[in-house]
Amino acid sequence: MSTSREVARVGVVGCGLMGSGIAEVSARAGLDVVVIEADERAVQAGRSRIEASVDQAVRRGKLSEARRAETLDRIRITWEPDELVDRQLVVEAVPEVEAIKLDTFRTIDKVVADEGAVLASNTSSIPIMKLAMATRRPEHIIGIHFFNPVPVLPLVELVPSLLTSPTVVEVASSFASGTLGKHVIRSQDRAGFVVNALLIPYLLSSIRMLESGFATAEDIDTGMMQGCAHPMGPLALADLVGLDTVMAVAASMYQEFKEPLYAPPPMLMRMVDAGLLGRKSGRGFHQYPPSG
Repeated sequence: MSTSREVARVGVVGCGLMGSGIAEVSARAGLDVVVIEADERAVQAGRSRIEASVDQAVRRGKLSEARRAETLDRIRITWEPDELVDRQLVVEAVPEVEAIKLDTFRTIDKVVADEGAVLASNTSSIPIMKLAMATRRPEHIIGIHFFNPVPVLPLVELVPSLLTSPTVVEVASSFASGTLGKHVIRSQDRAGFVVNALLIPYLLSSIRMLESGFATAEDIDTGMMQGCAHPMGPLALADLVGLDTVMAVAASMYQEFKEPLYAPPPMLMRMVDAGLLGRKSGRGFHQYPPSG
């Protein structure tokens, strides 16, 4: 394998909540970052999202003004996939829709010139093997699953498929832990990995409890915060994750395991249909100010 064990040039496909966070932490770690978005409008939105995040880090004393400028200078956002040509590691962070992710991996596979480059997915639930088989180099595909908000939460799940090269695992682990300073845990390649395999049934159970009229959203969340010392209640957490993402992960897990606890409740499906997606839309199980 020709991949350098020291990754210096990173690509990120998608500049939403997750992609912007991955780009930011990579740039803050001193890496050269290219971010790909769909069009000029999405490019501008992604740039604004990253700028707002680093500005917040400055206000909180986590980042100096000088490092803020250096971080932003290291990030280039474009709608031209060919800009990924020289990347050593590319992280896909597009919406949690299998067809979109498969198409994205086909594109990345075509444009990244280095046959030894690591091609990673930030998927929450889609099996890595499915994504790997959309490429000509399945041994170079791995899951590097970050958590929202990426600049704050320290965990990364590393998910190799049955075909992932040991060298790719080593490079990905070094990137996540050594370069970005994240805490890495390993998972087998099964829908949901470690965290969501435990989290999603919990979130769905809270939605079913609300749907049945058993308790109010406020009491459900307060019960888990005050009774179990959770920093956030399950319905508020679902709002933070995004109800569309919760539903997509649940559907992927249900497709794989066919267990009722993974099936999205009707209330969740109707809320997604209505565009009530949580914090990012201003309304989910709770209401949020326009700023989100």
